[in-house]
Amino acid sequence: MAALILPTLTAAFSFLLLFTPHTQAQTAPAPGPAGPLNFTGILDKNGQYTTFIRLLIQTQVASQITNQLNSSTEGLTVFAPTDNAFTSLKAGTLNNLTTQQQVDLVLYHVLPKYYTLASLLTVSNPVRTQATGQDGGAYGLNFTGSGNQVNVSSGVVETPINNALRQQFPLAVYQVDKVLLPNDLFGTKAPASAPPPAKTPSSGSSNETATKAASSPDNSDAGSIKSNAGFMGLVFGMMGLLFIGIFS
Repeated sequence: MAALILPTLTAAFSFLLLFTPHTQAQTAPAPGPAGPLNFTGILDKNGQYTTFIRLLIQTQVASQITNQLNSSTEGLTVFAPTDNAFTSLKAGTLNNLTTQQQVDLVLYHVLPKYYTLASLLTVSNPVRTQATGQDGGAYGLNFTGSGNQVNVSSGVVETPINNALRQQFPLAVYQVDKVLLPNDLFGTKAPASAPPPAKTPSSGSSNETATKAASSPDNSDAGSIKSNAGFMGLVFGMMGLLFIGIFS
């Protein structure tokens, strides 16, 4: 009896294995490396930054930011002026800038480090930007405020930071309603000093010169007198010789 049960159980077990679906545990694929951040895409998605985007592309600062985001361990912070901010500028402000000055203006809106809004309240002012002057010194920004309100000042303009378009390392992008104008480019320049007045001759010096001229003898008159005296002496000498010859 046992000899019949064992083969029967074996056959039944094999039958079950044949029709039972085989399931294999599948592990989820590892996430691929994150793609490069599309900085201008962030601005374009939020709208009202067309002028700033145009300047970023025109000055090639957009490409510079992308390269830095892929290589920097410090991250970046960008302040994005709205289209209304550029409209509020004095007419001709951008057109009157040289190509290098436009680059400096755009780079003045970029900090070479990632900052949250809270960390901007504890920084040591001024905070250097990506823009540099002709002497190689970096242009700086000053940050003040309290609580959730942060203000940024260039020395020419001051404006609150109103909106965080992105606040995730390695890139923070904040909206500002004024264009940040560097003091080195737009600040009031001191007037050039006037040249010193020309020196005028003193009255004493003039009188002294006049006195010397008046007291100096006329050389030509003196020479004439001496010449006449010599001629008269010669005449009297010849007359004397003549008389001596007559009476001798």
